[in-house]
Amino acid sequence: MNAQTAQVDDITLIALPTAVNCADMFVRFTLGEWRLRNLMDETSNVACALVEAAIECADPNTSRLITLRLRLSGEYLVIELEAARFTMPPTSPDLRTGELPLGGGAKLIWCELPLPTGVNANAVPLPRREPRRSPAAEALGDEPDVDPELIQRILFGLGGSMGGNQ
Repeated sequence: MNAQTAQVDDITLIALPTAVNCADMFVRFTLGEWRLRNLMDETSNVACALVEAAIECADPNTSRLITLRLRLSGEYLVIELEAARFTMPPTSPDLRTGELPLGGGAKLIWCELPLPTGVNANAVPLPRREPRRSPAAEALGDEPDVDPELIQRILFGLGGSMGGNQ
């Protein structure tokens, strides 16, 4: 594994059958944000197979939490899964895979998918968020004009003042 991580996102799931669908949505959302839509299907297939294997291996008497992580590192998209009592499912021979023991009997399983030709982790743009108002604020319309004298009287009544004088 390459230690140079440019971007990372993860989700913690409970080892129940619904976690597979949650993993699929997480992968698709994250790769959409990273503008790597052409990797969605393959990444989702690998991530869902890992989550499904973790669910099958989960011990009902111990922690059933699993963490699915996507990392952009070097020329690879790394899919990681942290879980207790986990056996790596069969994967494509084209995938670089591995596992690392973690404390408390948990394991970190990872698979690397190559990024598209000519793309490396540092070339993938960070997600951008547009400033927008909530639906509730939009329903109220424009923000009302506030009279500075009214604010000053309110602050004076509460024991403060606009000028900082007490």
